Amino acid sequence: MTLPASPIDLIGFAAGVLTTIAFVPQVIHSWRTRDLGGVSLRMYALFTAGVALWLAYGIALESWPIVAANAVTLALAGVVLALKIRHR
Repeated sequence: MTLPASPIDLIGFAAGVLTTIAFVPQVIHSWRTRDLGGVSLRMYALFTAGVALWLAYGIALESWPIVAANAVTLALAGVVLALKIRHR
């Protein structure tokens, strides 16, 4: 993989940062309150699996924006999913 060298890669990183940051409030709220009543287990399981596939896709393409964004998003979504499973 190469570091971003084009405006397209920078757009990809910007998109990844924004969509990944969107999960931070949910993770913080879920972690602090353990209130996951409004979180759908099925939706988060499917979403987390989808993000894992996006990560694999980014690795296969050797695309840093896709890999970076989805690695962090997978970690955040995984935390919420684990909390949901643990605190049912």
